[in-house]
Amino acid sequence: MTLILQAVLLIGLIGITIAIIFGRDLMTSVVIYCAFSFLTMLLYNIMGAPDVAFTEAVIGVISTVFFIIILRSIDRKTK
Repeated sequence: MTLILQAVLLIGLIGITIAIIFGRDLMTSVVIYCAFSFLTMLLYNIMGAPDVAFTEAVIGVISTVFFIIILRSIDRKTK
């Protein structure tokens, strides 16, 4: 059962990565990146590394908030 869940999470991570690469809007890519961080945290926790999962969660939240603050502070309008 655990092996199937790990495979599903890895396929989800690949799908999220493709969505981030081909995303048109930067804010959408940041939100999708947050989902990537969450799935990575789940995968680490399932694999038995709660310390790495906690670190991933903290870094994922901090970097997502940082990216959102930066994107809100710059002018993203096209000419």
